[in-house]
Amino acid sequence: MSALPGSAEGTAVTGLDSSPVEPAPADLPPLTEQTRLEAREIIARYPVARSALLPMLHLVQSVQGYVSPEGVAFCAEELGLTKAEVGAVATFYTMYKRRPTGRHLVSVCTNTLCSVLGGQRIMDALSADLGVHHDETTADGSITLEHAECLAACDYAPVVTVDYEFYDQQDVESARALVAALRRGEKPLPTRGAPLTDFKGISRQLAGFSQHPDAGAAAAAVDAPGALGPTLAGLRLAAERGESAPPMPRRPDAPAPDADEPAATVAPSGTTGETPGREAADARVAAADTPAERAGAAGFHPDAPEPSGRSLADEDDGTETPAGQEPGTESQAPGTGRVIDAGHTPKRKG
Repeated sequence: MSALPGSAEGTAVTGLDSSPVEPAPADLPPLTEQTRLEAREIIARYPVARSALLPMLHLVQSVQGYVSPEGVAFCAEELGLTKAEVGAVATFYTMYKRRPTGRHLVSVCTNTLCSVLGGQRIMDALSADLGVHHDETTADGSITLEHAECLAACDYAPVVTVDYEFYDQQDVESARALVAALRRGEKPLPTRGAPLTDFKGISRQLAGFSQHPDAGAAAAAVDAPGALGPTLAGLRLAAERGESAPPMPRRPDAPAPDADEPAATVAPSGTTGETPGREAADARVAAADTPAERAGAAGFHPDAPEPSGRSLADEDDGTETPAGQEPGTESQAPGTGRVIDAGHTPKRKG
């Protein structure tokens, strides 16, 4: 880890206020006695106090919007650590910010698959529109923009997250519209997951506290439905075709693999006139005990609608390199049906 004197990293590592890259904002919220009580509540969750450092850093961010030198000193004091030990953690993980962060954190995946499908173009367009680069915040304090190495959602590429909530299958125009709405104070619903709050709100949740006003709102966020079409495409096709993997050999005394399943989902009756896959899917929806389980079962159902999103990559809004002309693919002809995105096959042009 490098921590040059006068750098944001160096300030966080040493905890010294004498050489900050950016002075603490005059309106920086203080870490109050309530913050201290919540920090001690976090510490009480762990058998070893220093294990509480990660959620405590999120708690500091939920109050001040970043891990300030004051926040480093606060965590060190409560945990009996040195400022260097706290700063070493705060500068290791990218989710801990070392300078004031905007109301919303917009992350654009620019790793391989997202980049090929347009992620880098999205990043470049947003950077130009906002007048900021990676890890910089707009002058009005509304948006901090960053590129992300991977958001673990390749089947939904290109992906943008706002405060770690997913907006899938984006293109330049949809990402621009999303950011414009955020700057107007709107909170468009994510493609999947909980309703959007803001960077401080999600930091509070990562610290282990609810960011929702009441139990009903928290339950609604947990049970929010999600579009799982690309991820479950292979399972849905297998169910429609009645296909299954060959059984794994097991010891005679081992329990059956579906022993814990609800009885209604173990073996289709074959008497309903539906395919085995559809009958099993109906049974799983009916047997779900919670809204979250029901939403998951419904998303897996063969009749679940395909998610809406961008057009396929070999049309006008995907990679700029025509199919069959990529480096190393001279022998491939356009329209060969090569899979571009999980769950999708390029359309042939008629």
